[in-house]
Formats: sequence, C-alpha cells, structure tokens
Amino acid sequence: MTYLANDNRYNDMIYNRTGNSVIKLPAISFGLWNNFGGEDVFENQRNMLQKAFDLGITHFDLANNYGPPPGSAEENFGRILKKDFSNYRDEMIISTKAGFKMWDGPYGDWGSRKYLMSSLDQSLQRMNLDYVDIFYHHRPDPDTPLEETMAALDQIVRQGKALYVGISNYNAEQTEQAIQILKAQKTPFIIHQAAYSMLDRTIENGLTDVLEEHGIGGIAYVPLAQGLLTNKYLNGIPKDSRAAKDHIPFLNEQDVSSNVLHQVNALNEIATERGQSLAQMALAWVLQQKSVTSALIGASRVSQVVENVKALENVSFTQEELEKIDEILN
Repeated sequence: MTYLANDNRYNDMIYNRTGNSVIKLPAISFGLWNNFGGEDVFENQRNMLQKAFDLGITHFDLANNYGPPPGSAEENFGRILKKDFSNYRDEMIISTKAGFKMWDGPYGDWGSRKYLMSSLDQSLQRMNLDYVDIFYHHRPDPDTPLEETMAALDQIVRQGKALYVGISNYNAEQTEQAIQILKAQKTPFIIHQAAYSMLDRTIENGLTDVLEEHGIGGIAYVPLAQGLLTNKYLNGIPKDSRAAKDHIPFLNEQDVSSNVLHQVNALNEIATERGQSLAQMALAWVLQQKSVTSALIGASRVSQVVENVKALENVSFTQEELEKIDEILN
C-alpha cells in the first residue's frame, strides 16, 4: 500500500534549535544502528520508520558501518525512502557518518580525505541520495592530522554532498581544536554526537561546556544505556536481552552489576512517581541537560518508538527530583 504520512505529525513533537544554527531537530531522533541490517525483518523496519515519521520524528541517523553487515542499514533505508518517503525527503534531516573500518587496505578506515570522501560517495549510492543533511566524522583519528579531516568535511559541503557537518566521539580538547579549524574554514559545523545517559555522564567533564560556549548542538546516543535504563533489566538479565548475547557489542553481563541494578531500580521508583516508564524518564532527563538538542533512540519494534516519544509529555523535573537522581547515581 502507498504510505501517506499523518496530517497531524507536527502537532505534538518538540523541535529544538541545534546550537546557534537555524536547523531544528526533533527532541527524539531515530537511529538505525542495530536493527536495520540485512538480518532484520524489512517490513518491521518500514513500520518503525513510518510510525516515527507519523509521530513527528524528522531526523534519521545512519552510518556507513551500520547493519550488520556494514552498509546494509543504509541500503535498507534507501529502499524504504524510495518506496515510502520520496515525497517527504525535504521534510527530513538524514545524517550519516564515516570513521570506522569499511573495506580492506589503508584507505578504508579512520579520517583521511580519501576515506571520508569515498565513504560518503558509497553511502549516497546505497541510499540513492544526492546529498545528506549532516555528515559526521565518526571518531577521532590519531594518525591523520585534524586539519586534513576537517578540510575533507569542508570540501564535502562545498561539493554539495552534505549541507552541514558534525563530529562524534571527540573529547572536549579535540572538539575545541576541530571548532577552531572549521570556524576558520567557514564550514557549517552544527552538531556533536556523543554517548550520554544517566549512567554515562562522561561528556559533562568539559565537552558540554565547549559545545555551549561555541553554540554547537549536542545529540545524545545510547540515552537508554543500551537498554539498561528500561524495565528490561529491573529483575536481572533476561535470556533474550542484549547483555545475554555474547556477540552483541558494547553491553555484556559484567555491565549489569548488582550496583547498576540497584541504581536502575531506584531510578524506576522516581519514574513511577512521575507517571513515566524508566525509559521515558531517562530520555526526558537527557533532554533537559546543557547543550543537548535531541536524544537518539533505537528500536526493534513499533511499540518502542511510541513509548519513547511519549517521554515528551513530561520533560520537566523538580529540583528535588534532580537531587534524588544525582544521589542515586553518585
């Protein structure tokens, strides 16, 4: 059936300015990291993207290596974009990234001009796009001069292959250096993507201050801490959970310690008092932090998209609630 977007899709979503730029992102953005690969059910992917757009989510975040296998998320997104969203492309912010290994040899990884420009050409081909709205360097490269990486981002914009650029996983010092180079080049650098959640507040050690000072927006990935900040782990590790599967990166049984479970259960009590699920409160908490423009969610089913967007029904916290949360986490 032909997809027609919900006429009321913009009524309830919150849109925030990305730093000092004029670009607004939805408070909840949708990431295609782990459930849009070749091994996943295509119709489920379509249904999730349709529901996300119907709920006002206009920002869809990808990377060259998303899958698995690498590249398959962009391929699937391109198929869905052509099938369902070709009439809505100008209502979307589509982003992708490069910085992790994509092909063999010395030119398929990190941050050289050769790699970044080749990778973006491949991404555009996979998604059947002429340009992306935001192109990120995915991680700092210890061996390529930062000037070369930033010059490549600038050239990508001047070639019309991206409208804006961003960086991801840079620390405060690296971000400051990148800002100075990009500012001198007059490159439209608007956003930094970093891991941020109640359980991982690393970026508060200087990075959020740098973003605030220079008017750069922040977008938080893994705001639910790989699912730890949901009701899934309140009673331990389910057999079908991400932490129970040895082949899933970034979360394992060691991450779900007794101390973490104690924190998660205490946070859940506050969420219940607020009339929210733990996931909804975790998203709301991230969104009220300094410099954060949007929280980037992932999902494996439509109901998760719906639940996460409902977090926006209550994004304010009392001072007492914030103090209780800090006490639990410290």
